[in-house]
Amino acid sequence: MTPELLAEVMERTWPPARAFVVGPWCIRDGQGGGKRVSAATAGPEWRDEAIPEAEAAMEGLGLKPLFLIRQRDDLLDQALQSRGYRVVDPVVAYAAPCPALADPPAPPMAAFAHWPPLAICTEIWADGGIGAARLAVMQRAAGPKCAILGRTKDQPTGVAFVAIHQGVAMLHALEVRPMARRQGSAHNILRAAGAWAQENGASTLSLVVTVANTAARNLYASLGMGVVGQYHYRQR
Repeated sequence: MTPELLAEVMERTWPPARAFVVGPWCIRDGQGGGKRVSAATAGPEWRDEAIPEAEAAMEGLGLKPLFLIRQRDDLLDQALQSRGYRVVDPVVAYAAPCPALADPPAPPMAAFAHWPPLAICTEIWADGGIGAARLAVMQRAAGPKCAILGRTKDQPTGVAFVAIHQGVAMLHALEVRPMARRQGSAHNILRAAGAWAQENGASTLSLVVTVANTAARNLYASLGMGVVGQYHYRQR
């Protein structure tokens, strides 16, 4: 997966409320939907002296200046560091072919895809801090999408959101109830996501996770998912 495709899939499957161009910058209005939908990115013509232009645009939206730094943005990274911006939430992207993930869950586990999300899904998300603003992001995604509810012994254990763009599915907002963690629920949901994605025309399942989340990264590696990209944020 190219960095350009990864960025496009992220943008289309977890979209901001709006995005607009200011000089060499893409400015995003996330309306509380998280860093990814609220961070500015640089076009190829950016210059150090244009950074205040991006800052003013974000502040005009009531946002603290935040920049998403991609693998090709080394010079921007250095420029922001010199202006006192700190690194926030380094992120790694993983992906795997859908057929490699699409095994059916083994009893007593089960999972099913549906849309719109059931009330129990929104309840599990809310308990994990994923509230109305992020649910609004899911509603904005325009392509094929679903919520996947995981169950163990007929009890709901976790949920995730999956959407597809250009044959690539991306999983977002994976949340497992505390009592069900480290018992295979996330593994179950990922397998179900791979199956749903394949059935709906995707060839690849992808996701992003913070570098610090070693438990999740170990899980993804154990499923044969490989690293396909990385990025981080700079915040003043």
